[in-house]
Amino acid sequence: MAVILGQPVGPNDQTLRLPAQNVPVWHRTQVLVVGGGAAGLAAAVSAARLGAEVTLLERNGYLGGLATGGLVILLLTMDDGNGNTVIGGLCREVVERLTARGGASAPPLEERFREEPELVERWARKGLCWGKGPHHVRYSVAFDPEELIVLANELVVSSKIRILFHTQAVDSIVEGRSLKGVVVQGRSRRAAIMADVVIDTTGDGDVFSLAGAAHELQRVVPWLWFRMGNVEDEAITTSGPLRIFRTVRHREALVVPWGGALALTKNIDPTDVEELTWAEIACREKIHEVMREHCKTHPGLEKAFISQIAPQLDITESRRLIGRRVLTTDDANTHFPDAIGCTGNWTKYREFYEIPYSCLLVSEFDNLLAAGRCISVNHAVHHATKEIPACFVTGEAAGAAAALAVQQGIAPAFLEVNQLREQLIRQGACLAPPLGPTKGE
Repeated sequence: MAVILGQPVGPNDQTLRLPAQNVPVWHRTQVLVVGGGAAGLAAAVSAARLGAEVTLLERNGYLGGLATGGLVILLLTMDDGNGNTVIGGLCREVVERLTARGGASAPPLEERFREEPELVERWARKGLCWGKGPHHVRYSVAFDPEELIVLANELVVSSKIRILFHTQAVDSIVEGRSLKGVVVQGRSRRAAIMADVVIDTTGDGDVFSLAGAAHELQRVVPWLWFRMGNVEDEAITTSGPLRIFRTVRHREALVVPWGGALALTKNIDPTDVEELTWAEIACREKIHEVMREHCKTHPGLEKAFISQIAPQLDITESRRLIGRRVLTTDDANTHFPDAIGCTGNWTKYREFYEIPYSCLLVSEFDNLLAAGRCISVNHAVHHATKEIPACFVTGEAAGAAAALAVQQGIAPAFLEVNQLREQLIRQGACLAPPLGPTKGE
């Protein structure tokens, strides 16, 4: 329907008053998950497996977010850097299913946490060893993004989740301390989707931002990851101006623009479309410019070619919720009675963070949860909680909390946390590494 403009408002006619619109209610659901990255996938599956009616919105035409569309095809890390596996639940299930179909590669159990240099080097060449040494083999995973997309689709379909691709939240529907739903824009319509519980897994905190919840915004360096074909073993390198890792596919390599030759000099606001547009163009131009020269001089790349540049910028931080608790570096290696999961730090050994349920709760609303990289942590802790395994952890917890709250007819803010913790343990989640100091009890 065409828009008939009202009278101009403001200086130089720069603002227009549009007529009021009646937005139809497209759908009603018990649990609405907005964003289909790792956290959104985990949240939707977790809630649906507990019997909730779930709708999942995704702005792209595929699931996985940065894990697929960003070619960030490394699960860093599944351990605490101290010899303990701390990622379980749905993330572990995904790893096992990808491995069974030849779509993932990880150190076998007998090689994990060993320190022999040849073992460390073998797995470092797959991109699974980062940070300062002395190193041991960490439990991290390299995977194929196309296999993950197919598996994600299978998980959603088998869980009877209503999935809507090419659909983006453009406003939040607020009534008091309740988020009643979101206004969405699809290819064919603008409409409202109403829900008992809403989970913001957009990564950028779109839903809680539109609702007016407190948050912080971080400027970042933009990157684009990419893959190359016809790469010889001698080209694989874990240091230098380019980091080139062997993927799970033969003669294919993943190029990680970690500083060096592919670095851009401008930090951007990841929520500003003009700055994002500049970054898309600049990153892509930089990749072609650098690789044209690098392939001429770097041994093992003589016949190599760029096979795929990620369709999504590697934006790993933008808005961060200021929730009912903000996790800080003072909370490293400590225990929380309301922990719903745990993550290691991919660049540091012997550092872990238990993630409290309160970091997922939006202060201003009782039925709105956040999961994934936009949860309530400070900038330093975000370095650990933004990683894909941690996003699976917080997403799975948010989904379980939403389903339990719906079953009891309450908002997630009022859910008894021990009930949630017990449910997550039944789902195979790891809430804490072995004994550590206690905080908050």
